[in-house]
Amino acid sequence: MYIEHLCNNPEYINKVANWIYDEFVVKTGGSLTYEEVVAYLSETNKKDYPFVFVAVYDNKCMATVSIFENDLKTQKELTPWLASLYVEPKYRGKGVGEKLIERIKSEVKQLGFNTLYLRTEYTADYYKQLGWDFLYKTKDIKDQETEVFKYDLV
Repeated sequence: MYIEHLCNNPEYINKVANWIYDEFVVKTGGSLTYEEVVAYLSETNKKDYPFVFVAVYDNKCMATVSIFENDLKTQKELTPWLASLYVEPKYRGKGVGEKLIERIKSEVKQLGFNTLYLRTEYTADYYKQLGWDFLYKTKDIKDQETEVFKYDLV
């Protein structure tokens, strides 16, 4: 398995767009269209937020994760954020998500940050098991309750 920037693997943009659209737009009542998600992912690069990564094995894209400058508009002072972690169901429980998270931690350290944040509505236990610290519950701009976590990188 290798983990690489999505912009270096454009053949996976549509697959990642499907995951992101279904999991993080449709399920959360977002207003983006599928085409807008594809366009957004097509513009990602290695120099500016968001940084989007994919995990690939045997020419199959298994998972994705991103680094956002901010993933919770009500908490603008916190940056950067691990976001949009998605592992295709048949690859779950095999450590793929953990490897993606480790890559994100490394990237964020290289960007000069000592702390990484994330928000979750459904997977708090997963992140607690990986050593993330729960900060607080809050609401996003759509009034959806979410939990905020941090990970100290030093």
